[in-house]
Amino acid sequence: MKSIKFVICCCAALFLLIAGCSQEQPETTTEVGKVQGEAKQPESGEVKKEGVADYSPYVKGYPQKVLFGDTHVHTAISNDAFGAGNRLGPEEAYRFARGDVIVTSHGERVRLNRPLDFLVVADHAEAYGAFQQIYAANPKMMTDATVREWHELLKQGTQESNQKLAEAFANSMLNKSLPKVLFDKETMTSMWEKHLDVTEKYNDPGKFTAFQGYEWSSTPKGTNLHRVVIFKDGADKAGQILPFSAYDSEDPEDLWNFFDSYQKQTGGDVLSIAHNGNWSSGTMFDVKTFPGEPLTKAYAEERMRWEPLYEVTQMKGDGETHPLLSPDDEFADYETWDTSLSGVPLTVERLKGEYGRAGLKRGLELEEKIGANPYKFGMIGSTDTHTSLATADEDNFFGKLSHMEPDKYRWKHIIGKLGEFTLLGKDMVASGYAAVWATENTREAIFDAMKRKETYATTGPRMLVRFFGGWDFEAEDANTRLPGETGYKKGVPMGGDLTKAPKGKSPTFLVAALKDIFSGNLDRIQIVKGWLDKKGKAYEKVYDVVWSNAAKRKIGKNGKLTPVGNTVDLKKATWTNTIGAPDLITVWKDPDFNPDQKAFYYARVIEIPTPRWSAYDAVRYNTKMGDDVLMTTTERAYTSPIWYNPK
Repeated sequence: MKSIKFVICCCAALFLLIAGCSQEQPETTTEVGKVQGEAKQPESGEVKKEGVADYSPYVKGYPQKVLFGDTHVHTAISNDAFGAGNRLGPEEAYRFARGDVIVTSHGERVRLNRPLDFLVVADHAEAYGAFQQIYAANPKMMTDATVREWHELLKQGTQESNQKLAEAFANSMLNKSLPKVLFDKETMTSMWEKHLDVTEKYNDPGKFTAFQGYEWSSTPKGTNLHRVVIFKDGADKAGQILPFSAYDSEDPEDLWNFFDSYQKQTGGDVLSIAHNGNWSSGTMFDVKTFPGEPLTKAYAEERMRWEPLYEVTQMKGDGETHPLLSPDDEFADYETWDTSLSGVPLTVERLKGEYGRAGLKRGLELEEKIGANPYKFGMIGSTDTHTSLATADEDNFFGKLSHMEPDKYRWKHIIGKLGEFTLLGKDMVASGYAAVWATENTREAIFDAMKRKETYATTGPRMLVRFFGGWDFEAEDANTRLPGETGYKKGVPMGGDLTKAPKGKSPTFLVAALKDIFSGNLDRIQIVKGWLDKKGKAYEKVYDVVWSNAAKRKIGKNGKLTPVGNTVDLKKATWTNTIGAPDLITVWKDPDFNPDQKAFYYARVIEIPTPRWSAYDAVRYNTKMGDDVLMTTTERAYTSPIWYNPK
């Protein structure tokens, strides 16, 4: 049994401490000394009496809880998902996300341990919903010989036929040779309108947010440049267009041009989220444009206008950093997928264009050269599930594809083959979720929070994390019950900016984390710093700023903190929370600050070791897995950075 009784009591007592530390801002600025935002007036229409000070601290616009969601869920509308056996549509995805019991594509009942707060069904725009139409023998589709062959493969429904179909479709995508009948406008319009309708059906402002959205899946020569597209708007505006796909253009700048046209046409608002870059062959954070031209200030500004966030963790591997990029970071090699699908050799230079931390550093370097930072992004996580099931919990993990849902041997099943690269079930990662601090659970509030980057990524556990930066935080600020009020009065939240350091001062940071009551205790909080020297070269350093059992654990001469330990019992797939802490909070001052150097800072929260999904499978199915299968995990969260610019 997990030792959680004590933790639940602690969490109940401390919940308001962390939950109260967020406050809405219309936009993040360097202005301090003001608490932004006002609470709504009571529905009765009562108006606050002029000249009377409020006693209650909870009427100042503070969100009462962080909102957790998944911005990257594929359903049977996505052709690769349908081809892999998924028969669940957007309706089932929304029902599952809000807490309903769903029967999976292979007939098993499944439910989340807690509902999510928001969801984006992000099905591939390319030949949107075609496989559903092929399977149903749509007469328009059946006029093509290749489509008739695919229909027969879909009807067979075996792993062999599904694999054959997946390879044929992927090759046709890469070669731009998909049958024209798949792009019948009438059929695609009908499919898109059905998606719009079901999304509106499940959008319940204040309780559950269903965003209109899709995925733009650019994959030039096997290079993954995918983006999730999210509309702030409802069907009335999103229904005026058809999704812009990679078949229209594989160039991200053309996607942004589509966004600009959409906003001018409808008066709406839209953003995109770049996928994890570890399959991008070094091009997600490139030093040149898609056509190969040098980056410009205009490019940088346009990219950050439309892409404020980066998906730093998901089922295809964690994208924060790589051990070759961060050799001094003992937590760098976490669920690493570093194989290039396009055959580009593994080099440090390639990896610099793939991982989030390296992208942030490259952004500082480019800003010095071109006058703007193209990689000034916030952090979120999401699943990229193709089962319609937004499951990121280790003990409730239903895999990336429907043919990889739980069974005794899924750890060694082949997910897929692309060239010489073979993906096995053991490589799947139970990750992640997007955490957003917003005033209310609505499209508008969540979208605005995403735009200002007041977000963080989690690999699955719903830990609460707050991160503020300023010039005047003091140690006693970590003792307040409402650190958010102090945070906004003295500084800026995650996603914000600091400029012009006051003479003689270094930046200070207020950081707090509260564990997920269903997950492991907290090991430590770290602050990751990247900075630019006078020659324009970026560096990084990881600081341990607060940790559990501080009386016994010290930072050694090697600069490393004593490990927290490990209580995982692999024979039972359990652990005890007898190590670690239920919450951590501190104020940290940068000891190496140079006021003339550009920098970024983000917080990384590390849990104690807990069983990985593979360990739960080994116990449930009484099966022995290979020695190369990971059996424990150290779950974590990454906040959006806070940037410092001396100018």
